[in-house]
Amino acid sequence: MDQPSGRSFMQVLCEKYSPENFPYRRGPGMGVHVPATPQGSPMKDRLNLPSVLVLNSCGITCAGDENEIAAFCAHVFELDLSDNKLEDWHEVSKIVSNVPHLEFLNLSSNPLSLSVLERSCAGSFAGVRKLVLNNSKASWETVHTILQELPDLEELFLCLNDYETVSCSPVCCQSLKLLHITDNNLQDWTEIRKLGIMFPSLDTLILANNNLTTIEESDDSLARLFPNLRSINLHKSAGLHCWEDIDKLNSFPKLEEVKLLGIPLLQSYTTEERRKLLIARLPSITKLNGSIVADGEREDSERFFIRYYMEFPEEEVPFRYHELVTKYGKLEPLAVVDLRPQSSAKVEVHFQDKVEEMSIRLDQTVAELKKHLKTVVQLSTSNMLLFYLDQEAPFGPEEMKYSSRALHSYGIRDGDKIYVEPRMK
Repeated sequence: MDQPSGRSFMQVLCEKYSPENFPYRRGPGMGVHVPATPQGSPMKDRLNLPSVLVLNSCGITCAGDENEIAAFCAHVFELDLSDNKLEDWHEVSKIVSNVPHLEFLNLSSNPLSLSVLERSCAGSFAGVRKLVLNNSKASWETVHTILQELPDLEELFLCLNDYETVSCSPVCCQSLKLLHITDNNLQDWTEIRKLGIMFPSLDTLILANNNLTTIEESDDSLARLFPNLRSINLHKSAGLHCWEDIDKLNSFPKLEEVKLLGIPLLQSYTTEERRKLLIARLPSITKLNGSIVADGEREDSERFFIRYYMEFPEEEVPFRYHELVTKYGKLEPLAVVDLRPQSSAKVEVHFQDKVEEMSIRLDQTVAELKKHLKTVVQLSTSNMLLFYLDQEAPFGPEEMKYSSRALHSYGIRDGDKIYVEPRMK
């Protein structure tokens, strides 16, 4: 068989991690150096590589010398080969089979849909726990072959692969905990339920940007399909239009974390309303859209929920409303309190034996008030002293001695008094 043309894994590895390009620095995994070896040793002048190798976007098309890979990569446990030109699974297998401790493998954006993955090749992946196949256009047949040969696989990334349907594997993958399958086109819930069948131990399901439509499944069926699901991400699921879809999430018996941004159902609500209504409808969640739900916030949200729906017609009130009324009782509507600062006040202006009721602006300063009073009391502003008397103050009048101080800072209210006296010469 002819050697594939293009750059090999070993060629790129030696170029990137040569002592000239990657000088030795102290500390584990901090660089490479030429180890001290006996004269004539086959390891002489070879590199001491870090345990995490990043060889993305290097134009790799083939493996190169397998003996060299084995000699260089015996201690490597993470390998990033994303955005290369690997199109033959046999070449990938040659690399992986010679990295015996490999746990993480990233093959994103390699044109691997152009070849068939045989089980004999997939067997070389057996120790991998985290596999990234984003934008590889890997077929479901390829995924099934991988699942059968990776008994310890815990995390699988299948984003940007143009999936419109899910093909069930002939065997379940009991080890998988996290499935990241965003940015595909999985619209129908009947496709999502197949993921529950294939991955019964799934802890985290990330379905963002899939245009998912309504969740058509009975509560009992959802509990059976996803018995261990703790976290779900439904960001930008354009087909979720009704609250009943949100209520369905309560059927997952272990669900604690939910992400629900950018769905049509929530667009007409304010940010505060969205969060409170979601928290109130999902009693078991401890984290919403990445933020922890504290006990106090839950109670506030549930009380908000009761008041939000209390004026709705009976046929439009959700069942959750009645559950919360049983918990808290029927609540009174919150009083509307205007917290805006008072802009004016009616006060009594006292000067000598005269009293005049005036409406004064509270955004003006003491100096501006003196100008306003100048014609009333027939005193110049420089010859005028002002004293403010709060009708409820126990300490008597307070001199308004600072010309630039705003009147609202005194807390002036309707019915208070201002005394004007001439300055003593």
